[in-house]
Amino acid sequence: MGQSISVDWELAEKVAVRVSEYAPFSGERHQQGLLEEFTAHTEKAEGLVAATTGLTSTQGVARARVVDRPGWIKTNLKSLQRLLRPLLEGETSKGSESPVTARITAVEMGAVLGWMSTRVLGQYDLLVIEDEEADEQDLVYYVGPNVVALEQRYAFPSSDFRQWLALHEVTHRAQFTGVPWLRKHYLGLVEALLDEAEPESNQIIERLRAMKSQNESPSEEGLIPAVATPQQKAALDNIAGLMSLLEGHGDVTMDRAGIGVVQYANRYAKVMRDRRQSATGLTRMVQKIIGLEAKLAQYAQGEEFIAAVEKAGGEELFNQVWIEPSHLPNSEEIKQPSLWINRMQVKTSG
Repeated sequence: MGQSISVDWELAEKVAVRVSEYAPFSGERHQQGLLEEFTAHTEKAEGLVAATTGLTSTQGVARARVVDRPGWIKTNLKSLQRLLRPLLEGETSKGSESPVTARITAVEMGAVLGWMSTRVLGQYDLLVIEDEEADEQDLVYYVGPNVVALEQRYAFPSSDFRQWLALHEVTHRAQFTGVPWLRKHYLGLVEALLDEAEPESNQIIERLRAMKSQNESPSEEGLIPAVATPQQKAALDNIAGLMSLLEGHGDVTMDRAGIGVVQYANRYAKVMRDRRQSATGLTRMVQKIIGLEAKLAQYAQGEEFIAAVEKAGGEELFNQVWIEPSHLPNSEEIKQPSLWINRMQVKTSG
């Protein structure tokens, strides 16, 4: 067995911040007034999303937070530390990697997070840990510099675009806090994935070398599934099905809730689709390594699934997904909605 994984978190943050500095609009002056505006947009979005979906948060009013790229990096590193803590603590008891390997892992992680920090517009942080920094959890984040940069690049009217963005992120919060079992179920899937992990620091490097020697590129799911065990792949399949559903539902809800409220929703949607699909060079490579290409495909697949289900049985049939975990579609059912429709018809008639 190879050496266990450890991470130099401080170095990972330094690398990520350095990578993020190459993107435009990094100064604080570009965030002036954004918090007040996004707080109002988030509050308005809550009512619109609840009216559109029937999902009402059980956790109270949504809280908006505007961050710069280093702030987004710090937040996500904290989430990763919380998520990976049981795994890393278990590995530490067995003996950790050498400091050199821990630094290599940190550089790799920092490079990816730094790149992602230049692309993300908004994010709902669903990872809530009891009795731990309560004020820093259950937040809807907006990455101010990225929002401003996109608005200026495409001449978006800022207030209209920001309301549109808030609708998507608030929908994700409504999903995880309005469906009582969903957050626990999702985190259970992630924990199952980690429980199967026997991380070996040289595994990813060996896989990359094999791909290079065979002139092979990572699959659309990314490099991580390429080195996963069969048990991990099963967990990944369940996670992929759920995320496709949630991302597609986010886009569908954003479109419906924005009718009569967001003036240029169609234009924003087109730009975002083009932005997702037009990656080249280093951007495309990073997307492949971390599986982001597969995530981007989830938006379209999830929307197509919802359209097919509602065509067959309306919103009443689709809302079966929120009843219990066994009603969730897996990745195969997302791709072939008739499989899920037939399963639900058998389940509800039995």
